[in-house]
Amino acid sequence: MVTGKAALTVIPPTHALMGRVTPPGSKSITNRALLLAALAAGTSRLTGALKSDDTRHMANALRQMGVTVDEPDATTFIVTSNGQLMAPAGPLFLGNAGTATRFLTAAVASVNGTVVVDGDEHMRKRPIAPLVKALAALGVDLAAPTGCPPVTVHGRGALAGGRVEIDAGLSSQYVSAILMAAACSTGPIDIALTGSDIGARGYIDLTVAAMRAFGAAVEQKDAATWRVLPTGYRAADYSIEPDASAATYLWAAEVLTGGRIDLGVPADAFTQPDACAQMVIAQFPDMPAIIDGSQMQDAVPTLAVLAAFNNSPVRFTGISNLRVKECDRTRALSTELSRIRSGLAWEEGDDLIVAADPALAGQTLPTDIHTYADHRIAMCFALAGLKIHGITILDPGCVAKTYPGYWDALRSLGVDLRDGA
Repeated sequence: MVTGKAALTVIPPTHALMGRVTPPGSKSITNRALLLAALAAGTSRLTGALKSDDTRHMANALRQMGVTVDEPDATTFIVTSNGQLMAPAGPLFLGNAGTATRFLTAAVASVNGTVVVDGDEHMRKRPIAPLVKALAALGVDLAAPTGCPPVTVHGRGALAGGRVEIDAGLSSQYVSAILMAAACSTGPIDIALTGSDIGARGYIDLTVAAMRAFGAAVEQKDAATWRVLPTGYRAADYSIEPDASAATYLWAAEVLTGGRIDLGVPADAFTQPDACAQMVIAQFPDMPAIIDGSQMQDAVPTLAVLAAFNNSPVRFTGISNLRVKECDRTRALSTELSRIRSGLAWEEGDDLIVAADPALAGQTLPTDIHTYADHRIAMCFALAGLKIHGITILDPGCVAKTYPGYWDALRSLGVDLRDGA
């Protein structure tokens, strides 16, 4: 047990989990909508939004730059702006919010003045150099000496038009960041990938859809090139769908316990890439021997823990980007699964192999799960506790990053969670 840390022990339920749980709003869409509303002149109403650490960091940063962000209820933001971000009085602190950090690094090029985009100790280890290089190619004066935050941006009021090439192999967020900023440029901007590799292309589709909802003109010229016209944005009322990444934990809890959990929205209604995981989860306990996680990266932790109870081993491929998330998730998954039972998982290059052992269910294997301040590690390993006695989640509060109500959701389904501190 790690002293000085809160902890929760999950007691395996003796019943199938039944009930209704509404996942929180999509983090990815909420942070896109907050930024686009801030870049639009007028008042926008964002409903179904996520209120979590990541979205509060974004909202607070926008407030620092002169945008009014009101929160009339638990799932609504009302954003009022003149369409121009102002230079803040101090650095923008964004915690470990990757979306907010990458998106704002590009957006603050439209500020007249200097902006420092920074984060916590974890964010300061997450790469941003490809985005910085691409922005510099568009004439932005900025610097990130370590290749990670903090980034100092000397804004000149707007991006210049032109063409930029960007390496999106590490993250699609680099492309999304420039796409959104490009509509506030002085001329059309063509954004081209330097290679075919891109982390979770589906998130770029989310970006383009949100941009169009706020009045931007975006054309996909080919599979690797987008053109954005300098239209600016107009205020809009925008409804945000539930978070598909959060839904994966509930889908997995359902199949692990033979239950039925109503999320209030069918899986095929989600537009987020991680919703593809539902088709894999539905095959449990006979999930495929090889799962390509490249286009559903945030669902991989859920699938990896589920794979521990599969009938046969599972190899996860296309997951190199997991090493630069909130923590090295591939290493965290292999380490913590093997903490439950030695040899349960291991790494081969950037692949993760989960040995799978259905006989784990019902065993007592007292294990303290280290979560590395990573919300997804905490949430996915709680699933192991639905089948194995003795699973204790250290630092359970880290789920506040994207799903503050996660533990309450499990309790509402009848899961007994006990203070393990």
